[in-house]
Amino acid sequence: MTQSDARQAAEDHYYAALDLYSDGEKERAVEEYRLSIAADPSFTEAMHGLARALQDLERLDEAITVAKRISEIDPDDVLAYTSLSVLYQKKGMIPEAEAEGNKARVLGWKQQLKKGGR
Repeated sequence: MTQSDARQAAEDHYYAALDLYSDGEKERAVEEYRLSIAADPSFTEAMHGLARALQDLERLDEAITVAKRISEIDPDDVLAYTSLSVLYQKKGMIPEAEAEGNKARVLGWKQQLKKGGR
């Protein structure tokens, strides 16, 4: 499978997952998100969806693992740190939640400064 074929397969599964999620079929959405990521392991959009669906299913540890993976792939992804903050908060891990929230804030400020400097 070529890289573009893999990306197309990932996108197909991603859009199927979005439809399932919006229909309230979160378990099936999780399956489709996982298939999307299997087709393209760098597809962070699908990872964000997976983390959210897992959060909604109260599978917080799995969601945290996914959000951490996003931040490894894209260290500039503000939403990854924001998601980690929310997930840690839901688990009652307040110091960890605050640390991730601070990372998101600082990264957001840096990105705003870059945009303002252009």
